[in-house]
Amino acid sequence: MGGPLDLLTAQAMTILLVFARIGTALMFLPGFGESFIPTRVRLLFAMSLAFAFHLLVPIGPEVGGGATGLVGPLALEVTIGAWIGLTARILMTALQFAGYQIGMVSGLSNAFAPDSAAFQGGTILSSALILSGVAVIFATDFHHLMIDALLMSYEVFPVGTLLPGDLAEQVVKAAGASVYVGVSLAAPFFILTLLLNLAMGLANRMMPTMPVFFVASPILIGFVLLVMAIAVPSMLRGFLHHMADWFGSFTF
Repeated sequence: MGGPLDLLTAQAMTILLVFARIGTALMFLPGFGESFIPTRVRLLFAMSLAFAFHLLVPIGPEVGGGATGLVGPLALEVTIGAWIGLTARILMTALQFAGYQIGMVSGLSNAFAPDSAAFQGGTILSSALILSGVAVIFATDFHHLMIDALLMSYEVFPVGTLLPGDLAEQVVKAAGASVYVGVSLAAPFFILTLLLNLAMGLANRMMPTMPVFFVASPILIGFVLLVMAIAVPSMLRGFLHHMADWFGSFTF
């Protein structure tokens, strides 16, 4: 009786440990952790992945010791899963940051809309970019890369091991990379608005009676929307390349 019971217990522990990491990561991963996806759907998907992965994940003999010995490994798995999901979410905010910057320079910063990446509302441009990013993740099968990266994470972070210093350093680098990518995506709009404002300034010097604000605002918004329609595919492609680089190695 002891052999089959021990085997069943070890299998249940493996599924529980895998679910702790996978389920926590899916709470925050872009595409899977969006607020408009029902919690039950995410939970069912995490349980399905955990059941599928548990045969592929090596669990060392040091992980065990009953319910008491399982608390430590569970806490480590939850921490690693949260780190993977939150770091990916930080990278996802590059689109949100770019949307805020574009809205600020185009005069659309006061046009608010529901934001799936945050509990509070965001600008209409940041919400549009976030939704576009989520759509592209599934349209390009990028979510397959995320799932593969979750499985690969057991090679980088074996069960029962944790490197807090490295994780904290990667979070800081993720924040810096997010700002860098966001500014890079919004850079063409900075140049466009600078040129338009210079042109309107010269026009105002030539015709002081012209209401520059009322003339410039619709022109500026129209040009920004036109450039966005042209540039958004390239912006999303560059964003996905940065995300793929991180998911390939979990380092910057």
